[in-house]
Amino acid sequence: MLKKISVILLFLSCLACSDKPKKPDNLISETKMEAVLYDLYMINSAKGVNRKLLEKNGFVPETYILTKHNVDSLQFAESNNYYAFETETYSEIVENVKDRLEKEKEEYEDLQAAEGLAAKKRRDSIKEANKGSVKIKDSIKSNLKKNKKDINDLKYVSDKKKPNDSIK
Repeated sequence: MLKKISVILLFLSCLACSDKPKKPDNLISETKMEAVLYDLYMINSAKGVNRKLLEKNGFVPETYILTKHNVDSLQFAESNNYYAFETETYSEIVENVKDRLEKEKEEYEDLQAAEGLAAKKRRDSIKEANKGSVKIKDSIKSNLKKNKKDINDLKYVSDKKKPNDSIK
């Protein structure tokens, strides 16, 4: 008896889950849904990185996104539920969002690499300029040493001449 009831409950729950929701009156268009999901993914990733900063400023990402797109939470929930049962459409929406995120990620990585190369060139040019200044410093030092030696030689020579001068 218990097995029969379990089977019946399982069957009824499967039927209840498989009912496709009716199309909402205020269904969000596919393009708008794509834009909302894109923004939600972006904000959620930022929230993961800068959670404390967002909380400190009282920023509620989901509310911001829905307000930005003129969508209320019930409309989004109903549309999301409807598209979730329209698997081909929802897969296409999610795939478009994923492609857009990947494209922007590549653009960001290219920009980051270009900035890295520019910074490396700048560091290398500074290093090269410093090498030149080291050579100049070295030549100045060697000239100073040479001049000190010349001065010392002159002192030595002049010290030797003084006794001779006193003989006259």
